[in-house]
Amino acid sequence: MSKAREAKAAKIRQLMETEGDAVGTSTRGFNQGRYESVQTLDDYEGLKADAREIKEDAIDRLPELLDQLRDTIEENGGTMYIADDAADANRYIREVCEDKDAERVVKSKSMTSEEIEVNDELEAADVDVVETDLGEWVLQVADEAPSHIVAPAIHKSREAIADLFNETFEPAEPLETAEELTMFAREQLGELIEGADVGMTGANFITADTGTMALVTSEGNARKTAVVPDTHVAVAGVEKVIPSVEDLQPFIELIGKSGTGQNITSYISLLTPPVDSPTVDFDDPETPITETETDRDFHLVLIDNGRLDMRDDEQLRETLYCIRCSACSNVCANFQHVGGHAFGGETYSGGIGTGWEAGVEGLDSAAEFNDLCTGCSRCTTACPVNIDIPWINTVVRDRVNRGEVSEVDWLVEGLTPDEEPGGVSLQKRFFGNFETAAKVGSLFAPVSNWVAQSSVSRDLLERFLGIDARRELPSFQRETLKDWFDARDSRVQDATRTAVLYPDVYTNHVQVERGKAAVRALEALGVDVVVPDVRSSGRAPLSQGMIATAEDHAHDVYAGLAEYIDEGRDIVVIEPSDLAMFDSEYEKFLPEKSFQRLSESSYEVMEYVYGLLENGAPADALQTADGTEVAYHSHCQQRTLGLEGHTEAVLSDLGYDVATSDVECCGMAGSFGYKSEYYELSMDVGSELQGQFQTDETRDRTVVASGTSCLEQLDSLLRRPSRHPVELVAPRR
Repeated sequence: MSKAREAKAAKIRQLMETEGDAVGTSTRGFNQGRYESVQTLDDYEGLKADAREIKEDAIDRLPELLDQLRDTIEENGGTMYIADDAADANRYIREVCEDKDAERVVKSKSMTSEEIEVNDELEAADVDVVETDLGEWVLQVADEAPSHIVAPAIHKSREAIADLFNETFEPAEPLETAEELTMFAREQLGELIEGADVGMTGANFITADTGTMALVTSEGNARKTAVVPDTHVAVAGVEKVIPSVEDLQPFIELIGKSGTGQNITSYISLLTPPVDSPTVDFDDPETPITETETDRDFHLVLIDNGRLDMRDDEQLRETLYCIRCSACSNVCANFQHVGGHAFGGETYSGGIGTGWEAGVEGLDSAAEFNDLCTGCSRCTTACPVNIDIPWINTVVRDRVNRGEVSEVDWLVEGLTPDEEPGGVSLQKRFFGNFETAAKVGSLFAPVSNWVAQSSVSRDLLERFLGIDARRELPSFQRETLKDWFDARDSRVQDATRTAVLYPDVYTNHVQVERGKAAVRALEALGVDVVVPDVRSSGRAPLSQGMIATAEDHAHDVYAGLAEYIDEGRDIVVIEPSDLAMFDSEYEKFLPEKSFQRLSESSYEVMEYVYGLLENGAPADALQTADGTEVAYHSHCQQRTLGLEGHTEAVLSDLGYDVATSDVECCGMAGSFGYKSEYYELSMDVGSELQGQFQTDETRDRTVVASGTSCLEQLDSLLRRPSRHPVELVAPRR
């Protein structure tokens, strides 16, 4: 393994060991809470669509809304300043503090203030800065960076926080319980807030019509920070502006449910500053307050820092719709195991973090963790504003590949000395063009398999391509599915339907038996099947950020399938990630009409079998079972498409006793699990599925899975063979 890959693997390994358990427990809890809380909504998808529409409108009309907000803030008696970048914002905030002779600033949680590093600026000017959010304060005491957008100290256990407080503050009695720690922090922070000269908050949303700020928090200290000092500085990105107070409704409904699984967040504060409440003299609270003493000073500092350029960037623009709920982090299997200190850049972390880092910090920062997004698409259904997060990550990966990084260390990307900086690494070229390798592998099989498995080859593959020597390689078949199909006669007379079985790369060259089983199952149900000679879907190059190559594949695939669609044939797909390409990503590559024709004609194989059975096809034409026990794991993108239920239904109807895994990711994620820098993370993610399929109830069951990656990972984890479900139900040869 190269030094660069080993360094990345070592960092991930360390974070898995030191922070993974705490991050995983919390994020999985948040994620489960989201599932449960959104079920209380009458129209979850409708609410998400409403939120999306409001953000689209707000970003589209942003210059107009900023002008309106400035007028509103000034009419209310406050001041609004739009900062070009972090330095500009920090200068303005420092000058406000200097004008107030401020000795102490108290801050509520704000990712935007983390972005501009305002604490460092103020502390350099001899201003004491105190974080009042419990998690942020813990990290300030520990001198650590946040690891999560919503729960910054998620990586620290209660025991670790107790040790930190006991060592730092030396309380009379050692602190142990969560209640003791919370009460101690409350007392400490309460005193610090009372003596503060300036309060600084973020803002989840700001309404242009009234200047109202919405603060959505799990603690009450944000309110205190805003109203106890007589000077309030609110810091937010320009994207936080929405048109009206009425527009807050869907966001208030969604943000807590999406982020932490709460039906409603503990504290929702709507402030229209400067607020009318008087300040309090804590040294003499009984003294009557005069009119002069009730005067408050309010400054709204809105940050550009690359956002207006993002607004004009067709691909990154969607990032500005983000409401910072962290759902994309919580649902992400890789994030659950390493947290934001690996899956993050200078400020932002998680799935949407790539877009933010690329826009506000630059591609250099985004490139450091972008490859941890595997494109599994679980975050797309979790996002309350329907942001296509995997696509943003793919776009950033493509830009990194094209050399749009200003000063990135390309060794981190695994480049070898013979490659020019700014090019696609050999590793990505190989995986992105795996179809070529598969064709060569089949052409020379079984010799190619023997050569690839030799110790010399494995060493070279690891050294130059970063393919981990511990990962078992696929075994190419000399007779491809296409060869087999062309050498046989159709078995269907008086067909009730006609279909194309799409020969994805693995089905055609590696897992040929599942392709044969699919043909036999469809023909048994009265379907006239053809297996065309057509290119791979483009999923492989897309996963490596090679967008132009993926687009070429899309056009070739459509050209190869269009004649069959014209004939009225259905397109049946075995690999869920390829179906997801037809149903989602191809919308970006094909003309609208072509995309719709292909998407509407395409089905996952077990979905198609289910439909045939529901419409009268004879179930006894398939292999039935009398209570045979099956352990089933569905593919990530199959779940995103909402198709896993069809497989369960078919197996159950045919007499199988099905136990379905509730683990959402196997950890393999295509090429991700082969890469030496990510192999250990892949296996660590997979350990959850391994444990679930090795219980007393499941260890003797037949293991089936719907996707290539899942099958490969399960074979590695369980050391007992796994099969595609279509292989169970297809008639024997």
